[in-house]
Amino acid sequence: MNTYMRFRTSIAREKPTTHGNTDTACPFCDRETIRREGVVISEQGPFMLIENKFQTLEKAYQMVLVETFTCEEGDISTYSSDYLHDLMRFAVTQWLAMEQSGKYRSVAFFKNHGIHAGGSIYHPHMQIVGLVDVDYRAHVQAEHFIGLVIDSMPGVELNLSSCPLSGFTEFNVLLDDFAQLNIMADYIQKSAHFILTHMNRRFSSYNLFLYFMEGKIRAKMILRAPASPYFMGYSIVQIPNNQQEVVDRFQSLYFN
Repeated sequence: MNTYMRFRTSIAREKPTTHGNTDTACPFCDRETIRREGVVISEQGPFMLIENKFQTLEKAYQMVLVETFTCEEGDISTYSSDYLHDLMRFAVTQWLAMEQSGKYRSVAFFKNHGIHAGGSIYHPHMQIVGLVDVDYRAHVQAEHFIGLVIDSMPGVELNLSSCPLSGFTEFNVLLDDFAQLNIMADYIQKSAHFILTHMNRRFSSYNLFLYFMEGKIRAKMILRAPASPYFMGYSIVQIPNNQQEVVDRFQSLYFN
């Protein structure tokens, strides 16, 4: 099964960056230009799903979901409950519609937050990418979503992964009942806030990944920092020996 993607370097060189770069205007704040020159796929209030101007991947269709009108309106870790729930419902609806269209082998849905997470634009946004001949599930197993339970409700669970994909700290959210999507969003928000405020203040970065597997939604919130050479060179995954301490601290901060 193909799990390699060809990257168009010539297009990537043209991409703007606004992380630590005040000389470049944010392209997502300028909605007039987006509507005039871009391709708007769907829009609901502040949420705008657009075609990515920089299609850097071959055999793929890349889209950007802009989360806010401006750069300074917070992020997933700080949105109000209503705003967060509306955003995640809009995002998941758009993602699953593309997933179920039958046009793609799989549809990736993820978010980069912070310079160490692979993002180039500071403005809060997510990405939805239709992959023509690559299945992102090829190297993802059920065991990657098993972990120490932090909190759970009927149809939804938050845990700290005991079998992480890339190592160290990964929070999993398991959604079996779509009626609990708001609770899933709350768990994602708490995980983002915990990472940025209590775990990763030095690098202030995380990735959020969503997976559609056997009719159910799984999510991973991964703390990002410079990658381990064991993982980069040998695909050896490291697991911290203080996981129960992390769970206890998370529970004491958000569930007690």
